[in-house]
Amino acid sequence: MEMDLAGFWVAVAVSLAALFWWWNDYWYALPFRLHPGSVKLPPGYMGIPFIGEMPAFLWYFKLLCRPDDFINAKRRKYGDGLGLYRTYLFGSPTIITCTPSATKMVLQDESSFSMSWNNVELVGATSLVAVEGPAHNRVRALVVRAVNQPDALRKITLMVQPRVLASLSSWSNRGRITAFKEAKKVTLASIGMYFASIESEDILETIDDLVTGVISGIRAIPINFPGTALHYALQCRRRAKAIFREELEKRSKFEASVAKNDLMEALMQMKDEEAIMWAVYYLAKYPEVVVKLREEHMLLCKKLGDLVTYEEIASCKYTTKVVEEIIRMANISAFIVRTAKKDVDYKGYRIPKGWKVACWLRYFQTNPEHFEDPMCFNPDRWNEAPKAGSYMVFGGGPRMCAGNMFARLQVAVLLHHLVLGYRWKLVNPNAGMTYLPHPNPADDVEIDITRI
Repeated sequence: MEMDLAGFWVAVAVSLAALFWWWNDYWYALPFRLHPGSVKLPPGYMGIPFIGEMPAFLWYFKLLCRPDDFINAKRRKYGDGLGLYRTYLFGSPTIITCTPSATKMVLQDESSFSMSWNNVELVGATSLVAVEGPAHNRVRALVVRAVNQPDALRKITLMVQPRVLASLSSWSNRGRITAFKEAKKVTLASIGMYFASIESEDILETIDDLVTGVISGIRAIPINFPGTALHYALQCRRRAKAIFREELEKRSKFEASVAKNDLMEALMQMKDEEAIMWAVYYLAKYPEVVVKLREEHMLLCKKLGDLVTYEEIASCKYTTKVVEEIIRMANISAFIVRTAKKDVDYKGYRIPKGWKVACWLRYFQTNPEHFEDPMCFNPDRWNEAPKAGSYMVFGGGPRMCAGNMFARLQVAVLLHHLVLGYRWKLVNPNAGMTYLPHPNPADDVEIDITRI
């Protein structure tokens, strides 16, 4: 009798464990089981209640430091022909896309998928990242004219160089610097100067701290009372807006609407700060690339400290390849997120309304089917254009990063002055990597730098 009772409780425990383990899959698949039809959920596993697959995500990204294994494990288990997997991440049922065709479908169809923000008040209800449809098109066109058109890029090229030259000189005077921290200052100064004519280093550092505070609340639990991340982020936004408003009142050269709508977004996206850091990192590891860059830029017949023009930078074909390879290797974001506005069917599978869709862009840049030996830094791979849809570091569709040319230009300008005037080496060439929230060498790229 006692053995039967023990067996009963073992069976109960096993059943409860199985229910716990598969609860998310049962719960979210229930509508499909109750109403079977021609569509079904994509393959995958949705993890345990409330937590989902976050333990596996953190295991690969934070503990093993092998982020690509997270998506590769799904490919091996469920196949990769469809390019869709169901999961549960960051508190939401989620569909992962990891093929160019599936990702393109999501990013280009704004009638079916929206860019979602848990706390839209932080980015601004009328900002470029929050508005949709015709309003988004109008604001985006304004930003593109301000930062991505040839006339704007010509002005930016000349505007950013004094700051770049001063920064490089400061680096060499100190001898040892942390590239991530210093690159962030260069980017922040350029954006602040161009959008709002802000030059004060004290003000820029304050803005940097405030923007970091705003970002910390973007994905926070939407609870606003003292002590919460959202409350702190909203305080940071109010203080930042007060600074911008004061500075904008002093301006006369540019339309205030550009900065009012999009300076915060430009600072929050700052994709080129990481690109500058990775430029210093990879060129230190590949000195043969520095030699080729130096040869190309010496042909411009510029003396150290002379300003280079936009047309001259654009003529440097090898530099263009190096910049693209730096940006590819930087892999700023593992994925970008959209929300399904309605049920969407794709190749016989359904993306349910209200579910998140994680477009796994990192996989494109690290897939050997797209790029041979993808983890090797090789600018010459850009002798040929990448396969269609395989290169999406700036996103895709109507919400592709509006400042992508600004980022490329800033990196190219820094490379020009860096390779002509300086030598540098990594202090910790074998430093490990961290991957959350973004890929980063563990020492933030500490270098020794001197003038040539």
